[in-house]
Amino acid sequence: MKKTLSVFALSLLALGASAQNKGRFETHEFDTFKLHVYYTNDVMADASYIVEGRDALVTMEHPLFKDNVAEFDAYLAGLDKPVEQRITDYHVGGTAHHDVVMPEGMPEFAKGEVYGGMMQHFGQLFGDAMTAMPTGKASEVAFGATKTYAGVPFEFRHGASTDFPGASILIGKKVYYTHWTPAKAHISHLQVSSPAAIDAEIAESENSLKSGATLFIGGHGGATKADAVQFKIDYLRTMKKLLAANKTADAFVEAMKKAYPDLPGAEGLGELANALYK
Repeated sequence: MKKTLSVFALSLLALGASAQNKGRFETHEFDTFKLHVYYTNDVMADASYIVEGRDALVTMEHPLFKDNVAEFDAYLAGLDKPVEQRITDYHVGGTAHHDVVMPEGMPEFAKGEVYGGMMQHFGQLFGDAMTAMPTGKASEVAFGATKTYAGVPFEFRHGASTDFPGASILIGKKVYYTHWTPAKAHISHLQVSSPAAIDAEIAESENSLKSGATLFIGGHGGATKADAVQFKIDYLRTMKKLLAANKTADAFVEAMKKAYPDLPGAEGLGELANALYK
């Protein structure tokens, strides 16, 4: 995992340190709450969230860049309700001096060599475009616990076993949050960095479908429906078969292109193969 996060940070060097374009919001309505999705449009395709209950708000995964933080905070203020809780799951962001909750183990991990080193890389890469790091108190939530914030239940579950110690969170029994939003595209080596990660991601995706959720969101990518989750499962099963059937990284890449000739993200298959065949 240390190598994965380091590669994640370093792989952004090619993208440059310029500020990103403005983000956009979309809203999904459920019986007892609304979910506001903020697509940051930053270089990491990060997404941030606001859960709106009847009388209060919960934020998740605040943006990392100043322009996005300003846009997110202005939208948040426009909802004209108090923020009852701020959740930092996988992504440390612009929560400023406010207290946050994190899954168990994440506060220590975020300060450690691996995650801390990644954030230092980002600081060197993006400089003043990045927001200041949070200074508020971080409280931990145990895996398996369900907490009610703004009148909405948040069930903190283990994420994929090969991912770092954030949680998958079932929100209001209708929205399932994972680190990566399922997408009908080739999977990045940042998400699947070993053969073991294939099985771990399949298992977690199957868990999400069994949760009863109707909307699936992630720290990278935004919101999608169950058909994208099923596509991801089928894709990963195909990947596993082709990995077993092909002895070299080059052969695997060609097999994946043949299996999915029109799928976006084919330019990243080389890096994916290098991770799987190392």
